[in-house]
Amino acid sequence: MKKLLEFLGFIALVQGVLGLVHAFTDWHKGLVQRIGFLDGYEVYASVALIVLACALFAVAESRKPG
Repeated sequence: MKKLLEFLGFIALVQGVLGLVHAFTDWHKGLVQRIGFLDGYEVYASVALIVLACALFAVAESRKPG
């Protein structure tokens, strides 16, 4: 379970960072800008993904290995 949480946290972190990179540089990578209902809220969604990644990493650290 710990590895799964770390993996999901990593994916959320990468997508959040790519969303912020897209918002500030127009470099078209990541999934946040491709989701239609987030149009205009990409920065907020990217920050939320980064916060989610931090929470997943914290939960993974509190779990026992295995």
